[in-house]
Amino acid sequence: MSEENIQEEMSFAELLAETSVGKGWLKPGDRLQAPVVKITPEWVFIDLGEKNEGYLDRKEFLNEQGEMTLNEGDLITAYFVKSSHSEKLFTTRITSAAAGKQFLEAAWQNAIPVEATVEREMKGGFEVKLAGTMRGFCPYSQMTLRRSEDPASFIGQRLIFNIIEYKENGRNIILSRRAILEEELATKKELLWETIQVGQTVKGTVMSIHKFGVFVDLGGIQGLIPASEMDWDRSRSTEDLFTIGQEVTAAIMVIDREKDKITLSAKALSPDPWMLLEERYPIGLSLTGKVVRLTDFGAFVNLEPGLDGLIHISRLGQGKKIKHPREVLKEGQAVDVQVEKIEAAQRRISLALVDLATQELDERDLPEKYHGEGSKTMGTLGDLFQLKNNRPLALSKRKP
Repeated sequence: MSEENIQEEMSFAELLAETSVGKGWLKPGDRLQAPVVKITPEWVFIDLGEKNEGYLDRKEFLNEQGEMTLNEGDLITAYFVKSSHSEKLFTTRITSAAAGKQFLEAAWQNAIPVEATVEREMKGGFEVKLAGTMRGFCPYSQMTLRRSEDPASFIGQRLIFNIIEYKENGRNIILSRRAILEEELATKKELLWETIQVGQTVKGTVMSIHKFGVFVDLGGIQGLIPASEMDWDRSRSTEDLFTIGQEVTAAIMVIDREKDKITLSAKALSPDPWMLLEERYPIGLSLTGKVVRLTDFGAFVNLEPGLDGLIHISRLGQGKKIKHPREVLKEGQAVDVQVEKIEAAQRRISLALVDLATQELDERDLPEKYHGEGSKTMGTLGDLFQLKNNRPLALSKRKP
């Protein structure tokens, strides 16, 4: 059986006659899902149940390289075209080569997709070529799910459309690709809802960026990475971390199907800087940090990405009472600090500012070789800590 023989047997309009499969009736344009049972050099056969089979043109499933994109056992969606001699013809779309006026009108009446080429951009949308010589119009709003930033990219593309208006004997044809994309998206969403679970790692594409977070397309469903779940370093903005179109990997934190919401976390996939805090930051440790925020009650100092400690305002005045930390420090300033207290469960580190001025130290804290009768040894608190940990130390001595 060849496609030419089928077309010679009767016109497309005549082929639109009712037929039955098993106990149910099939009408031209009816859509169904069926598994592929056999692939031959000309046809793809599908199982309709109750020992019935349908067939489709093999060419519909070849890619641009002429390679078959189907395997036996795959489930496909197809539209019923006609029944002839107990053989039932289906299609996934009406191709441009076959799309004469009768075909196009039947495709409009039965919601069968058509294949067409985008010719040019015009006012309000695109001119689309069908059936070799016929023309249709696709509005901007019907080309994609979201308005494209580059409409010219569609020019020359062969795409699948639905005919939503067919008037004046084919002189006025309005097309929509959006309806097909929405249907594909709904199928993807349903499949995604069935497979995702909390704790799962997923990949997606950044669709939009806001101060409160970024929306990520997971392939049918959008998930939100809130600002608090972007990075352990809260000082970095959303624009510093993400760009539109960027591929990201995140962990699923919350799934709320009723509200169609998924909450994601990017930082969950990297080590929590607060883990093993007491081992990494022992009491008395001296180190250098950067002032990242000044508040009425103290100064927050960043020690590493995602880890800030607090110098309470009472520890900033060197014995003098100050009204605000800005009297002593400024944001962005590098400061030497010492760890005073760790509260890992509360995610808090208390710090003390190490005064750069020389301070007197009790010589009981120093090794015996620095003891001198009638003298006192001078150094900074940071020097003292280094000395206690057997590190090089530069000290000065002076008589009282």
